[in-house]
Amino acid sequence: MRIGIVCYPTFGGSGVVATELGKALALKGHQVHFITYSQPARLDFFNQNLFYHEVFVPTYPLFQYAPYELALSSKMVDIVKFEKLDVLHVHYAIPHASAAYMAKQILKTHGVNIPVITTLHGTDITLVGKDPSFEPVVTFSINQSDGVTAVSSSLRDETYAYFQIEKDIKVIPNFINLEKFKRQKKEHFRMAISPNEEKLLVHTSNFRSVKRVEDVIRIFAAVRRQIPSKLLLVGDGPDRPRMEKLCRELKICHDVRFLGKMEAVEEVLSIADLFLMPSEKESFGLAALEAMACEVPVVSSNAGGIPELNIHGVTGFTSAVGDVEDMVKNALIILKDENLATFKANALARAHEFDVDKILPQYEAYYQSVINEQLALL
Repeated sequence: MRIGIVCYPTFGGSGVVATELGKALALKGHQVHFITYSQPARLDFFNQNLFYHEVFVPTYPLFQYAPYELALSSKMVDIVKFEKLDVLHVHYAIPHASAAYMAKQILKTHGVNIPVITTLHGTDITLVGKDPSFEPVVTFSINQSDGVTAVSSSLRDETYAYFQIEKDIKVIPNFINLEKFKRQKKEHFRMAISPNEEKLLVHTSNFRSVKRVEDVIRIFAAVRRQIPSKLLLVGDGPDRPRMEKLCRELKICHDVRFLGKMEAVEEVLSIADLFLMPSEKESFGLAALEAMACEVPVVSSNAGGIPELNIHGVTGFTSAVGDVEDMVKNALIILKDENLATFKANALARAHEFDVDKILPQYEAYYQSVINEQLALL
């Protein structure tokens, strides 16, 4: 198949999933064309079946805000026609689904019928999409898509609850590349961080309020009082200065490392004993899956799709959002020497259920079914 993928080219979950999906499809022999405003962060290797097409947005004094959606639609029209694509797969509803609808209508006037599949990732539905400024467009664009997928049952159900959706939404969960995300031998790294064999706790996020990084730090502070431990924080964002201040107030700075944005996060996860994800909202919990693939159990909230991934009492524990005390209790259970090995093994076994080789065929089959449905209508 010739597949067009539209996504945000950032480190965010939707961009990561879209990019890894495209890479996996290319390795299977499909021709994959990325259409976005800059090269996706994880589009980091050469393959003869991978192509990147930049969306250029001209600047005019007339516009206070650059009309990216129009430029994106025009680029989709161009690439679909020139590359003879079989399907467009747009990730994150805003503005990709609406731009794809416009492109589809333009292409019809040229005698080209391109099936459009929209994948819902989370905040495009749970946060941005609910805003009255966007809701009518989001609802319309989803209903006009030829196929719709969501990354968890929770997100699918929330979409139906908040929007008047008439389309069937197929759940295809996020996935992991177990060749990339696996526990590596990094003893020298661990020794540098925890020279006295302290337990290592890790959190990765974009440091926004929805991730509840303050809870991460308070959980760690409480765990540290009972078990010698260190905390590694991967990522960056608007809450970081406040979190650095909180560490000073709690007098734990010498046991907390702010590592900033890292592309090779699997190297940090390879030395971790526990992953913390107390998020207020998570459509799936991709960061937790990456940790589990590196044999790291998870203490998380029970928000959104996380319980579909992190099995309570097996791969870790889930607690109510904001229940720091319960998360501390659960972290201490996992970190006991007699329990840790079992939780680590369970986390890895669960991650294997989301191996890209198991999830990719679901996307391939869905693409083909949507393409066949469109052909039947011609």
